[in-house]
Amino acid sequence: MKIFNTTKGILIEENNFFYQVREDWDRLINSNTVYEDILERIHSLQPLTESESEKSLNQLLPPLKSQEVWAAGVTYQRSKAARMDESGNAGGGDFYDRVYHAERPELFYKSAPYRVSGPGQKVRIRKDSKWNVPEPELTLMISSSGRIIGYTIGNDMSSRDIEGENPLYLPQAKTYDKSAALGPCIYISNSTLPEDTRIELEIVRTGKVVFAGAVTIDQMKRKFTSLAEYLFREMTFTHGCLLMTGTGIVPGNDFTLMRDDKIIISIEPIGTLINFVE
Repeated sequence: MKIFNTTKGILIEENNFFYQVREDWDRLINSNTVYEDILERIHSLQPLTESESEKSLNQLLPPLKSQEVWAAGVTYQRSKAARMDESGNAGGGDFYDRVYHAERPELFYKSAPYRVSGPGQKVRIRKDSKWNVPEPELTLMISSSGRIIGYTIGNDMSSRDIEGENPLYLPQAKTYDKSAALGPCIYISNSTLPEDTRIELEIVRTGKVVFAGAVTIDQMKRKFTSLAEYLFREMTFTHGCLLMTGTGIVPGNDFTLMRDDKIIISIEPIGTLINFVE
């Protein structure tokens, strides 16, 4: 089941049928029984017509309202290697090796809701950075009680030269206007995602694919439940939150994003998130 946030309300897809639900987003996603609640509700509704569904899907917003966005770092071997490489000259390479093997994960604040881009919208690269990449990440939707209730796709835009200059610059490398994108929906299921769930990234420039990569989530060192537990240890999230779980796809050191690049991130069964560089 997929939940879409649209300008006209909440759109639910179940068994290829779409339903419009008049409900407050924050209240809906904070139910620990959201899957069962929605199933019970849509069975009393009439599905939308094809034209109504198409119109709603053309009005997608990022799948959040009042939720903060957080992120986990160095959860894949590829990410560890990239971070160590980019920060080696600054003496910070060993930090990333330590956090990769430590019990405590790296967690950092990524974005307020109003800075997040949605499907088809633009993301930004910093004007004071010369080395920028997207980081495609499976993202957890977590209720206010700390329970993982669903999944979406996240794009953690990152300025590698700023973080590489000094690891203490990570907030500036990661957090700025339109540095995060989420979508196209929240995927909710009564079972966990399979370990062979595949994350795919394509970057298209002037009609040509200039980078492509893929990884499966079984390559992640940490468990989703552990990441959520650490995040909620000393913090409350009244409206729940979203947690990006790290990336296992990092373009080579000779690659940087450019204006008008098209970023395509796909994770089945969630769908595809497309953004353009501003």
